[in-house]
Amino acid sequence: MLQQTRVEAAIPFYERFLERFPSIGALAAAPENDVLTAWSGLGYYSRARNLHKAAKQVAERGLPAGHADVLALPGIGAYTAGAIASIALGLPHAAVDGNVMRVISRVTGNDSDIGSAAARREFGKIADALLDRARPGDFNQAMMELGAMVCLSRAPVCASCPVAKFCAGRAAGRERELPVKLRKQATRDVTLDLALVTRGEQVFLVRRASAERRLADFWELPAKRQLADSADARCSKIGEFRHQIVNDRFRVILWRARASGAERLFNFDPAPGRWFDSAEREQVPLTTVTKKALAAANIFSASG
Repeated sequence: MLQQTRVEAAIPFYERFLERFPSIGALAAAPENDVLTAWSGLGYYSRARNLHKAAKQVAERGLPAGHADVLALPGIGAYTAGAIASIALGLPHAAVDGNVMRVISRVTGNDSDIGSAAARREFGKIADALLDRARPGDFNQAMMELGAMVCLSRAPVCASCPVAKFCAGRAAGRERELPVKLRKQATRDVTLDLALVTRGEQVFLVRRASAERRLADFWELPAKRQLADSADARCSKIGEFRHQIVNDRFRVILWRARASGAERLFNFDPAPGRWFDSAEREQVPLTTVTKKALAAANIFSASG
């Protein structure tokens, strides 16, 4: 959950997830829809799918015994494999995340572009050379915490740093310039007009195609442009909000239309969706934008 997500944001999801799936066996046996529903709102849903696949693999073959076994699990990259191998298995492998790269860049005075693969490999070698092989898990966690709590990105607390006297970046007065990240993708502004179509206490949601690269099989509000002309004409704007996914910055405009009689609501037939009441919405994976939209319209349960 902490891949691409802050600790504060992940904690409530983590607690609910463990309550719902208290063991690897419980997670492996669960339908994917249940896993995605429990993850709904946290984003980066490939993580949930990979975690589910990994649980099935472990349930079938047993717990990994070495670093290579961990790295072979679905969704596990170099950093996560190093963290699991060192913390859970006590094996001497460095775990290099963004916090650790920042510490290493400043301590060594290294101004390589941390956005490049070559620099990440270089920092990995340095971290491995520094690693305390007698206590690899403690060392990796200490490095992560040093970056998260002291060696901060914009305002490093050098006066409280336990390694300040070894820091080449601090000695050169460059601690705020390091690490260097040259490449940055431009942010793209996107406007979404969504239709909140209601029938009493029910809301109409559509399901994304299984073949889609992102958010496959998730449920969401239909786009306003999908409304039939008569329903579109009766739409009223009820609000808007902002939402960002990586480099896409969305302006979401919410329009409301109420179903009446047997009129045609959408310009597609048959509709790739159905009506949901509040209890049913708790049982399916919803996109984060949809959760925000329903909350903004005051029709989403507090537990969601």
